[in-house]
Amino acid sequence: MAEQLPLKETVPGSIPGGCTMITLSTELLRIRGISPSLIAHLKKLKIETVRDLLWHFPTRYEDFSRITQIADLSPNQSTTVSGVIKKVSSRYLPRKRFTIVEAVITDSTGEVKAIWFNQPYITRILRPGLKVNFAGKVVIDKISRTLCFSNPTHEIYRGYQKQTHTAGLIPIYPETRGLTSRGIRYLIQPILKVLPKIPDFIPEHILKSERLPSINNALNYIHFPKNLGEVEQAKKRFSFESLLLIHLNNLKIRAEISGERAHSFLFSDGEIDQLLSSLPFTLTKTQVRSLEEILEDLKKQTPMNRLLQGDVGSGKTVIAAIAALSIAKTGKQVAIMAPTEILARQHYATFKKLFGEIMKEWGVSCAFISGGISASARKLIAASIKASEINVVIGTHSLIQKSISFSDLAFVVVDEQQRFGVAQRARLLNAYNTEPVTASTRKTSTYPHFLSMSATPIPRTVSLTIFGDLNISTIEELPSGRKPIVTKVVDPENRDKAYLFMREQIKKGRQVFIVCPRIENSTETESKLLIDKRQVEVKTVQEEYDRLSKEVFPDLRVSMIHGRMKAKEKDMIMKQFSSGYTNILVSTSVIEVGVDVPNAAVMVIEGADRFGLAQLYQFRGRIGRGEHQSFCLLFSESSSSTTAQRLGALLKARNGFELAELDLKLRGPGEFLGDRQTGMPDIAMNALMDPVLIRSSRQASMKLLSESPTLDSYPLLKERLSLIRSATHLE
Repeated sequence: MAEQLPLKETVPGSIPGGCTMITLSTELLRIRGISPSLIAHLKKLKIETVRDLLWHFPTRYEDFSRITQIADLSPNQSTTVSGVIKKVSSRYLPRKRFTIVEAVITDSTGEVKAIWFNQPYITRILRPGLKVNFAGKVVIDKISRTLCFSNPTHEIYRGYQKQTHTAGLIPIYPETRGLTSRGIRYLIQPILKVLPKIPDFIPEHILKSERLPSINNALNYIHFPKNLGEVEQAKKRFSFESLLLIHLNNLKIRAEISGERAHSFLFSDGEIDQLLSSLPFTLTKTQVRSLEEILEDLKKQTPMNRLLQGDVGSGKTVIAAIAALSIAKTGKQVAIMAPTEILARQHYATFKKLFGEIMKEWGVSCAFISGGISASARKLIAASIKASEINVVIGTHSLIQKSISFSDLAFVVVDEQQRFGVAQRARLLNAYNTEPVTASTRKTSTYPHFLSMSATPIPRTVSLTIFGDLNISTIEELPSGRKPIVTKVVDPENRDKAYLFMREQIKKGRQVFIVCPRIENSTETESKLLIDKRQVEVKTVQEEYDRLSKEVFPDLRVSMIHGRMKAKEKDMIMKQFSSGYTNILVSTSVIEVGVDVPNAAVMVIEGADRFGLAQLYQFRGRIGRGEHQSFCLLFSESSSSTTAQRLGALLKARNGFELAELDLKLRGPGEFLGDRQTGMPDIAMNALMDPVLIRSSRQASMKLLSESPTLDSYPLLKERLSLIRSATHLE
């Protein structure tokens, strides 16, 4: 059912409480004429203030700018007709439980029918004799075999007022159940009319040199453009401002870090050689290069701020561990934080397995902490950390709880750092400070060196922008001796053959991962809207587990794991799989990070077309870690050429960075990175594919900071940047 129109097509009234001025910070619930039910729908789209509403940008535009005479209409045409309502009727179909509304509109050349399904309220709006515009797609009526409009947008014609929904470029917005683009347009238009002029935080000389519209013009262009040229101008403006803020943020972080003090560490060749000789393998060239870059940073008296990136299984943890243990030997403390308990335990096991003997010899103590351990154990570990009795602490978000206080933290490692927000990272970096650092104490305070790690391959243009505050080290090859993983796309008709192959591998003693897609494979659109995505993901895994364990492999040991399980339950399931007891593990994308089972030689990815290439690459990297030949089977029901192109690329790619570049082109940055990780709107995300705009925005940010390092000369920009830095994730 369509939503009730929230406002009359006039200026909104005053705000309760004596305030008559609408500003960007005004809450929508305080504007007279917006119903409580509509407020609830808007909240689903995270729209609560005027700013939220105006920055809820269209995803596309319907071009209804041409008004066509009725006699000239043709099938499948999207257009606008203007005329007078001749008649309106409705009928209810009891069996199908919906209403059909029909209206006939006439102009000087003829008449045409319009049909709406389940929108009975239209009979109260459209009446014979009214002059109206209909905009939409022209189709052939199945019964009368004549041309008609199907569910067109309608708008009463008023000569003195610009049309909002017809006869122009009509914006189409991200919608939610009960709130369509029509309702959003009704809200935005009158608010834009009465909103006082917004001060522009981008300095005038930058707008002029970059040929960008002012903020007020850009908002009008993006929501109610006269032509596509205005749309492009607005998109460029909003893309530029987001990139400008990111570059300013990164440059300021770099400047701030250069002004901070950190402990300087000089490591002896003997210590590093002892760690390297204890390894059961030789480091690759790029592992050695990355280690040298990190050790060089740790010699400096300014805090390291570095990203170590490399494919799954490329040996990032070993490099971080060598640096961490070298620091821990001096008596300083090290914290290593991972996003999941599985991954944190994996790191803890790696430390113990590879460096257990050296840690004993050097007197270095290592502890694991997470929400999954008992409160009494956490209390004991917290006391030991505070007393500096523990040198290396590995854990999850538990590391940043108020109960954890480091006495001499010198090195912080965050794995898969894009999964943590700025505030979380800041809490860990400041965990050893009992009092906030001030201007007077800054000279005597020291900050930990910071190393982040990521197995998500990131294209160069993206990393230089989003991670511009970090120096980057890249491990570009896998350890020697690894066998290439045989990857195959499996069509639906070959599914049974794939199951037979899996059974044969299990008979040889191998194990199988099966990853289920995030999105429910259901045609019931309504259920998709009503069911929480995480519940849907769990339901999908449960259904696949039931089918495999009862119908396909009833004689084998099949387990499942998903994010809704308790930590202890997940830990037990992973232990059973790691030990070889479980033959097949059915999982959600939780398997993406932190699972290292050398005996798992088969990775099956259901609905492979629903994942990004970088993510598929990470899934595949979870196998091929042992001596056995490994296989990755991509199950896909899609027959589209795009899917074939994407999955084909996975078969050919030499490394994750090649794939990341292709994924960026095919899916766009919004889907590739995810706006939750960056804090950037989709319109700005797409700018990451525009190297010219990236370069010009970076040059502008450097110019502004050279003119005013503290941005005091640009107070509006300074204020906007401070809001961005405190409220969003711009790493």
